[in-house]
Amino acid sequence: MLRYAAERLILMVPALVAVAALIFLVIQLPPGDYLSNQVQELQAQGDANGAAKAAYLRSEYGLDRPVIEQFGAWIGVVPGPRGYSGLIQGDWGTSFEFDKPVADVVEYALGPTIAVNVLAMIAIYLIALPLGILAATKQYSFRDYAIASFAYVAMATPGFLLALVVLTYAHAWFGISIGGLVDPQYADDDWTAAKIGSLAAHLAVAVVIIAFSGVGSMIRRLRANLLDEIRKPYVVAARARGISETQLLLRYPVRMAIIPFIADIGNLLPSLVSGSVIVSVVLSLPTVGPILVRALQSQDQFLAGFILLFAAVLTLVGTLVSDLMLGLIDPRVRLGQGLER
Repeated sequence: MLRYAAERLILMVPALVAVAALIFLVIQLPPGDYLSNQVQELQAQGDANGAAKAAYLRSEYGLDRPVIEQFGAWIGVVPGPRGYSGLIQGDWGTSFEFDKPVADVVEYALGPTIAVNVLAMIAIYLIALPLGILAATKQYSFRDYAIASFAYVAMATPGFLLALVVLTYAHAWFGISIGGLVDPQYADDDWTAAKIGSLAAHLAVAVVIIAFSGVGSMIRRLRANLLDEIRKPYVVAARARGISETQLLLRYPVRMAIIPFIADIGNLLPSLVSGSVIVSVVLSLPTVGPILVRALQSQDQFLAGFILLFAAVLTLVGTLVSDLMLGLIDPRVRLGQGLER
């Protein structure tokens, strides 16, 4: 198992380099950049020094160099204007729009982003797996139809719409505010039991809203997978041996039916990050989603590039976790015999 984990860690390095190169290339594709847009605005306002200032900044940040050199300097393997100072060395670049280091811009957004989306992923599995199993074990029963109805409603409800409904009626009916991570009266206070309770309540609401649609789709898929598994000959043979239904279900069919969902962990994390952007705006959550939207609109390349790379790292970490979990559940994976995914 240790060898299997080491192999996966080694494979992450070239994958991360390739993804970083692709991100940097895509950011360079749109015509113009933040500095060019600023020059046009300054010239429109009659500022003749705008072009000279932009040329100075291009030289200061190495934007007048070939793209391959810019990428190497961004990574930190090619000397830039400040020597070897890039992602490898812990320098995430400078945000032109905010006029400060990228690290300072995203400092307070990375933690909430990871917390909200990891908790949302856990909530999806904790809610969907039991409901999917309950639906499959009583096919065409009232319980099955009730769970299926809930799944369809969850899949059809946009996250931002659910956030607006909850935000509106929580204030209208109960007089409480669920936006942000804590109640406004605790925003500038030190951490106390009351503030921690407010944080937990706000996080719970945000997590449920972000996870809602993912729960519906996972219930439907798990039900279909489990129904297929419980009809297979090995289940019939195990039942004939006198194994109890609960033990039989958890030991064999469920174990096989959840394998695709474990393999999806790598895709689920970044999809939650991207899908929660509008929800974060509606609920005023301090995550990287709204910052990324603003960076892309203004073509703030270093800020946008880091956030996109951050999402890519989440994908790779999620893929590593799913591979390790698959290796524990199915020996064929870690023994190299392959698995259809």
